[in-house]
Amino acid sequence: MSEFRIASRYAKSLLELADEQGVLEDVNTDMLMFSDLVKENRDFELLLKSPVVAHDKKLAILNRVFEGKVHKLTNSIFEILTRKHREAYLPAIAVEFHHQYNVRKGIVEATVTTTFALDDELRKEFESVVKKISGMEVELTEKVDEELIGGFVLKVGDRQIDDSISSRLSALRLKFSQNPYVKEF
Repeated sequence: MSEFRIASRYAKSLLELADEQGVLEDVNTDMLMFSDLVKENRDFELLLKSPVVAHDKKLAILNRVFEGKVHKLTNSIFEILTRKHREAYLPAIAVEFHHQYNVRKGIVEATVTTTFALDDELRKEFESVVKKISGMEVELTEKVDEELIGGFVLKVGDRQIDDSISSRLSALRLKFSQNPYVKEF
């Protein structure tokens, strides 16, 4: 079974259980914290995926790191997954949980890529554009890519608005490579 399917199933079960128990917000916060830890610390992710480290050691490390910082439901999912030898899927489950949480709450995820960090005014402007496009609340992720030269790339779901100078230059290169005055036989 693929990693996405496994993560999706566990995330869906956890989401429904958390909603049923009325702790959905707490568990979502825990999953975001877990995802941030994985992003910041590659060694932690490698530890979870390592076949060399025993599963009970991984559980002990998870308990040590998150003891008193996460909800008991989050802690119990750590235990269940470790007991079933599926702790390597925890990072994917955390990401998928947050995606499913956003779907349930009617929040659309958008990514804006610019050549500089956004200030509050620009961030609000992008959020209002996405809200107008989707009609939903917005969770905006910001990325900085200096190769764009200028402008921005905005992704909302499967739609993309590319108003970057690098894409305009690429379009010009393509246009200049086609010579309308030379007959092709």
